[in-house]
Amino acid sequence: MADKIQHTHENDLTHSMVHYLLAIHKLKESKGYARVTDIAHEMGLTKGSVSTALTNLKKRELVLEDESKFLSLSPSGHEAVHGILSSRTILYYFLRDIIGVNEETAHKDSCLMEHLMSSDTREKFFNFMKTLCSDEIKKTNFTTSFDFSQFEHQHDFEEIQKGDTYLKTE
Repeated sequence: MADKIQHTHENDLTHSMVHYLLAIHKLKESKGYARVTDIAHEMGLTKGSVSTALTNLKKRELVLEDESKFLSLSPSGHEAVHGILSSRTILYYFLRDIIGVNEETAHKDSCLMEHLMSSDTREKFFNFMKTLCSDEIKKTNFTTSFDFSQFEHQHDFEEIQKGDTYLKTE
């Protein structure tokens, strides 16, 4: 019997929840800490609405809060964020460089789709983009400005995701 693939709707992780997780991740990377006030400021929301959303994320064991009210991602929250960020990056470069949509549309659409992709699809999508970056394929019209071929495995790519921006091309 095949393993059941867990899609986001089955895990009930909404687009909004993802943005809270990403905000915590970004704040921890940039400031070294995240508090309700910081998240509210980052997202342009009230502290009350942030507190309500965080309660749900804590119940799902994606967010941890220490005795000083500092927030962090749990190991599963951290893993979810890196998966989401890698999905967003893959989708962004696919939409912009392969499909040919403009940068703004690629950004908006990749943000909307990032949390809907299963880990299995993300891995296969990464391998597809990596193949497009191979020397043999580069000779065709299918090219992308991000070199996915520099990573041996999708997991290596996932580990370097930071903040909530796309990995830079160099």
